[in-house]
Amino acid sequence: MNAPIENAAYVIPPVGIPTLGVEGSTQLFPIHRIYCVGRNYADHAIEMGHDPDKEPPFFFQKNPDNVIANGTFPYPDKSSDVHFEIEMLVAIGKGGINIPIESALDHVWGYGVGLDMTRRDLQGEAKKLGRPWEVGKAFEASAPCTALVPASRIGHPTDGKVWLNVNGKQRQIGDLNQMIWKVPEMISYLSSLFELKAGDIIMSGTPAGVGAIVRGDLMEGGVDGVGTLTAKVV
Repeated sequence: MNAPIENAAYVIPPVGIPTLGVEGSTQLFPIHRIYCVGRNYADHAIEMGHDPDKEPPFFFQKNPDNVIANGTFPYPDKSSDVHFEIEMLVAIGKGGINIPIESALDHVWGYGVGLDMTRRDLQGEAKKLGRPWEVGKAFEASAPCTALVPASRIGHPTDGKVWLNVNGKQRQIGDLNQMIWKVPEMISYLSSLFELKAGDIIMSGTPAGVGAIVRGDLMEGGVDGVGTLTAKVV
């Protein structure tokens, strides 16, 4: 959702601040940026045709207002091959540059569950042409997400099932302990490339089993110990 901005001398009406809810609270978490870790599970890297042992971490971005949290996913235009990717969200509560791995978890406010929805056909075309991925990754409503849960409540999950069912059939299954780059490592590495700020969200990667959905499908997934997500394709 977008929170309103107080009146000021803007030449056009400003867009509201994208937010995520907080589980069990009326408070909101304001979203600054969304960073996504690419191919962070070995089995997913392999299914996408890559060698997970030879790649350093890489990141791409979604737009903050790509987040949707109303239990639906509107099928996008210009694509006939839209894929699901279930992921754990890492919500940053304190920013920094060149954050040491040893203190990286001190910067985490909480966790959630999200879908990195992907126009795979458009992403594939961009890859072949050596172009950026935004057209395949950063389209409207491409990040269905749950409310966030504070780390003060659940700690910092290092294992737990990551799963997604479509129409009741299991499509993705993995475990947080299978991530190539763990949460402290991804925070440390990312903060060497960008100045992380409070309000940043990191989508931490997806296990194998990604695939296409069609209108009418029901996606149900989650991360054990963090939360569950349901999104109807409309």
